Amino acid sequence: MVEYPDMCPADASERQPADVEEAPQIQCDACESALHSATSRTVSFLLLEQVVVPVVGCDAHLERFASVCGFTTDGRASLIEHRPAGGITCPSCRLAVTNPKQPLIPVQDGAVTLLACAEHQAELVGRFRTGLDTAQQLAASLDSPE
Repeated sequence: MVEYPDMCPADASERQPADVEEAPQIQCDACESALHSATSRTVSFLLLEQVVVPVVGCDAHLERFASVCGFTTDGRASLIEHRPAGGITCPSCRLAVTNPKQPLIPVQDGAVTLLACAEHQAELVGRFRTGLDTAQQLAASLDSPE
């Protein structure tokens, strides 16, 4: 995992995943609880352009993940608490929900699990990384003197 020491103070606890890790340190009890008891009631759905992916984590870290991913789209990254109309369009993502060993993505002091196929996981992790870079650049431009 790569730490960015020059990140703005608001994002100092945000870690950018060099590789998605299987067991990052999770200090958020709500994330820990959600990740260990993932049921249909604790699964949310991330809607980002044409991608619909089930995600698990606490509300705060899911919102943070979605908002950071939202920096990489002209549209909006949305989270919903119910199965979306039309369901999950990717057949591989539909099967990924049954895989008990999904990687965790560190988000601040918590983590989010994407219950998606490898292709959509890679796409969303890439968007998250790009979103972190964008947020860092925006913060740096605000901090620089004119």
